Amino acid sequence: MSESDTYELFQRGRAHLRNGRPAQATVSLEQAKRREPASRSIREALGIAYFRLGRWEEAEAEFQALVDLSPDDEFAHRALGRALARQGRSAEAAPHFKLARSLRPRKPADGDV
Repeated sequence: MSESDTYELFQRGRAHLRNGRPAQATVSLEQAKRREPASRSIREALGIAYFRLGRWEEAEAEFQALVDLSPDDEFAHRALGRALARQGRSAEAAPHFKLARSLRPRKPADGDV
């Protein structure tokens, strides 16, 4: 399967997510992930689909992969924290929430250059 086919799978999965069909999204996104396991975009979308389905452990795995691929990704830490919290693992979630807050872009205050 070509790179354009993988991109088509990704786009189909995202369309399903936008249209409120996370279960259908997982089918395309899982296929895309098998072809491009290091794709942050695919893993993020798949994690979101799993999260919306309440598949917390699978969402955790995708968001952990995002953190591993990009340790300074605010969204990845926040999403991983939420997946852990949903599993009742608040102590493990707390550092990810804290790190996400510290990574959030800061708006300049009046007088800042």
